[in-house]
Amino acid sequence: MPGHLPAPRTLDPSTAPSLGWGIMGPGWIAQRFVGALHKHTGQRVVAVGSRSADRADEFARRMGIPSARAGYAALLDDPDVDIVYVSTPHPQHHRCALDAIAAGKHVLIEKPAGINAAQAREVFAAARAAEVFAGEAMWTRFLPKFDVIRQLLDDGALGTLRTVAADHGEYFTAAHRIYDPALAGGPMLDLGTYPVAFAQWALGEVHTVSAIGVGANHELNGQIAAALGHRDGGQSLVSTTILADTPTTASVAGEDGYLELAGPFYQPGPFRLVPRTGEPLIHEEEPASHEDGLHFSAADAARRIADGAVDSAIHPAADVVATLEVMDRIRAETGIVFPGE
Repeated sequence: MPGHLPAPRTLDPSTAPSLGWGIMGPGWIAQRFVGALHKHTGQRVVAVGSRSADRADEFARRMGIPSARAGYAALLDDPDVDIVYVSTPHPQHHRCALDAIAAGKHVLIEKPAGINAAQAREVFAAARAAEVFAGEAMWTRFLPKFDVIRQLLDDGALGTLRTVAADHGEYFTAAHRIYDPALAGGPMLDLGTYPVAFAQWALGEVHTVSAIGVGANHELNGQIAAALGHRDGGQSLVSTTILADTPTTASVAGEDGYLELAGPFYQPGPFRLVPRTGEPLIHEEEPASHEDGLHFSAADAARRIADGAVDSAIHPAADVVATLEVMDRIRAETGIVFPGE
């Protein structure tokens, strides 16, 4: 067991090469993404595109973006746009990413990269063929605290890993877009991505899946719990719901101790390493939300593009696809089908 916690190896986002970013879809998450870039990086947000000219104009004015484009095609034709951040509704991520790649643009896709693993595979294959970068903006994976955790797990600080538990639940009213089946609503893609990705990241390949679900109404899933069996005998319990607020905590346990991540576990904040013998070690970090975390994936994309890479080394295409494969299996167990499948 280490006597102290390692320092994060995360590079300063403000020193990443500067790219011209185009925002495809001016919604809630795009506003926070642009705010994070402006606050923490030297990235240049040069244009925003929307199917609604009024929405594009309003977003550009509010966020200080010099160009507003009516329609996604106009955004992709903009020579000042080096990379597109896809923040459209979930069912549009796949098509929008493919269109950006076909236009010769690099692309960072708000999670998920597709509504299923097949869509994500197609996006990454297209990027490789076009020799452009494609990444998923799973911001958790790029946060400094998760690099510290990665080092601890890789160095065997917990001994042989045995179990992971992770949940993400938020209460939403039926008026929220998460209740819209046409937008691939329900908890799986918005919330469930975090615990599933965390469990797989910590314990590795998933071999077995057992899941149950509860409906939010007659046409939409509202809650899922799943038990996952991983390689080398590891097991995880993951849950997600839009029917209640939950602690949104996570833990990783091994034979020599456990990590305890306070909620929201997927955001910047502290965690504890509790050894089987000895004193706990605490990673001190100020809790923060999207505007103090979304920029790390953008800085990583900019560095990878400068290196001529077509995906991220921190959150590679293989990890994106593997997480979606597990979610596909959970949905198969619980009877969840998304539009167009």
